[in-house]
Amino acid sequence: MNRRFFSVLITSLAASLTLATSSLSFAQSAETPDAFIKRLSVDVLDTIKADKAIQAGDVSKITALVDSKIMPNVNFQRMTASSVGRSWRSATPEQQKKLQDEFKTLLMRTYSGALSEVKDQSIVMKPLRMAAEDTEVTVRTEIKGRGDPIALDYRLEKAGTSWKIYDLNVASVWLVETYRTQFSQEINANGIDGLIAKLAERNKGRK
Repeated sequence: MNRRFFSVLITSLAASLTLATSSLSFAQSAETPDAFIKRLSVDVLDTIKADKAIQAGDVSKITALVDSKIMPNVNFQRMTASSVGRSWRSATPEQQKKLQDEFKTLLMRTYSGALSEVKDQSIVMKPLRMAAEDTEVTVRTEIKGRGDPIALDYRLEKAGTSWKIYDLNVASVWLVETYRTQFSQEINANGIDGLIAKLAERNKGRK
């Protein structure tokens, strides 16, 4: 995955927003998916603005930011399982945990490089299309900054009265699908343990 992908991703969670307000109403005043994305983005942006170490790409600071602000809003097990594909079901609980840990570290390392590129980009929310009974929805946005606008979509699932992210699409490239292709090649060649070892190797800065 290239750095531009994650630069756009982190920008989407940290940019000034113009919200196209949804007219849908939900029981128990549940937060709409687009309002959820707006709230999360503003929260992350405020944290980045207040911490120069995060802006400089400090991995420990980024880890703390992601753990406290982003991960509680992501179904990371589903994201990892979907990226691994059908082999996830045959993996032992220990292997599944190692896959999640290494995958998370991989994304963290990419975040550290992408954050230095976050400047004055902004995100515009697109009209939300969903029915009141939908439990999964795609929130479509557009990143504006230098150069041409970049499309960014989120796949969300409903968890109680809240929402969780489980996939992202930047400029027609879905994160889960891209990693699934890479991971399946490694699994076919060397099995689940081979994938875990490969991810660990990459996370230590090796090729």
